[in-house]
Amino acid sequence: MAQAKIHAKMNEASCAKFSRTLSMADRSGRLLESLDQLEMRVEALREAASALEQERECLLEMIQSIQNGQEMRNICPGEREELELTANRIMGRTLSVEISVGTIRNPQQEDALRKATTIIDEIVKKLLDDVDASRQRLLALHAACVTEAPPVPIDQKFQAIVISCALEDQKKIKQRLETLMRNVENAKKNIKIMDHQKLEDPKANGCQ
Repeated sequence: MAQAKIHAKMNEASCAKFSRTLSMADRSGRLLESLDQLEMRVEALREAASALEQERECLLEMIQSIQNGQEMRNICPGEREELELTANRIMGRTLSVEISVGTIRNPQQEDALRKATTIIDEIVKKLLDDVDASRQRLLALHAACVTEAPPVPIDQKFQAIVISCALEDQKKIKQRLETLMRNVENAKKNIKIMDHQKLEDPKANGCQ
């Protein structure tokens, strides 16, 4: 009789332990599911913010195009002054919108982004001095960022740097080069090249 009671208690203890284990696994599964859902929402948030970044750059480019376009130059001085004031006001309001999507990088990726940014910045500084030469350099850099075979020579040194960058930075570098090339196509020697699409500082938020 005593042995039967001992076995019964052991079975109860075993069942209770087994029940607790299932319950813990259950809770763990629910928490993991919640985290998976949150991760999807976070990625959706990042994509939405990136889309807003691109929209901001598109608006800036369109405003600049109107400011520097032939139609603006054909307007009489009095009316042009009013239009320029309006364009400058809209430009200022657009620039006041700050959107930043941080990128997590390792030290090698930080260094690669810094090098890529320096190369592009140097070309931008020389754009007005020699538009044609700068355009060729931009084309060579852009060719290093595309997967399809480009019709222009590839800057292989720049390509190696870009490959070492984080994937998100690779996309931003390509977008910045495309924006600059569009600006160059529409630019004249007496027009200031505007480069608003600066890549984020590797030391800024989001770095490892």
